[in-house]
Amino acid sequence: MPTAPDLADRPPLRRRLVPVVALLLLAPWAAECSWGGFALDGFLPVVIFLGPMYGGAAILIRETARHLGAGWPTIVLLAAAFGVLQAGLVDQSLFNPGYLDDTQYADTRAAAEASLVPGLGFSLRQAFDYVGNHILLTICAPIVFVESFLGAKRRLRPWLGRQGLAVVAVLYLLGSLLIFTTPEGRKNFLASPLQLAFATAVVLTLVAAALLPRWRRTHPRRVRRVPHPIWVGLLVVLARLFTDPTPGWPGVAVALALAATVGAVLAYLSGGARWGQRHVLAAGSASVVSAAAFAYLVPPYSPASPAAALAGDVAVTVITVALVVGAWWRLRRASPAVHVAAS
Repeated sequence: MPTAPDLADRPPLRRRLVPVVALLLLAPWAAECSWGGFALDGFLPVVIFLGPMYGGAAILIRETARHLGAGWPTIVLLAAAFGVLQAGLVDQSLFNPGYLDDTQYADTRAAAEASLVPGLGFSLRQAFDYVGNHILLTICAPIVFVESFLGAKRRLRPWLGRQGLAVVAVLYLLGSLLIFTTPEGRKNFLASPLQLAFATAVVLTLVAAALLPRWRRTHPRRVRRVPHPIWVGLLVVLARLFTDPTPGWPGVAVALALAATVGAVLAYLSGGARWGQRHVLAAGSASVVSAAAFAYLVPPYSPASPAAALAGDVAVTVITVALVVGAWWRLRRASPAVHVAAS
């Protein structure tokens, strides 16, 4: 079993804090702004207000995996646990049928109720969307972007020691408590004991699965054909495009089947000897790219003037292009073939 990377030769604290701060800021932006949820003047308040919770969670998840010497299976499972924790226990949007009633998405309530889980009172389609977006946008994409800008030696190393992790954990707890206690966060709704117990059980199960020793084992890479990174990103984009059209339970079945298929394909391809960080970047950034493309077609949560909404969408495009092109350029400049250990 591989051990966690040696921390004795870590870079100075200032250099290690740069990616930490970047992830702290990028996670809330990707989660709430990258798909058009806010006009341009809402970007900064979102980053400040939600950064401790979203950014703190992304840092803790990334650092947990890297300290354990684990890879993306652990990150994805912990991201799913965070998604359930956030939507089920913190803001409780998963169980609150009127959570979006005061937004421009109030008309989605009827579609959500078409896939209610009997006895638990939540929409499985909404659960898929909420948790899936937290996995892809809040956690995985920001981690992929920040790690792609780092050199190969720093990419899989932890950035923080115990004291730093403790500070981030406190920051995350305070941010979550702020959302739980404010009307804008939980909206004065409280889920039933059964719903809270169910969400807690799912979170604990996902965390236990994420910490399994098997994710820390080094598996030999096989000599197999690996497509160009562009095709990997296109696969994820197409899967997201075909996830939305079908309503009700058939739509849930299609969404789950597509997610499972794409996950299996990526797991298979990542075992190839020529799978590298550019493939990881393509897969991880595809969700943000597709979200940014559709930002022009969806309204922000709160009404905004056409000019403000358009300015926000254009800013999303500019930021997304800068992130993707910058990370791609950084990887090509560093090495023509940068591979990912423990992926």
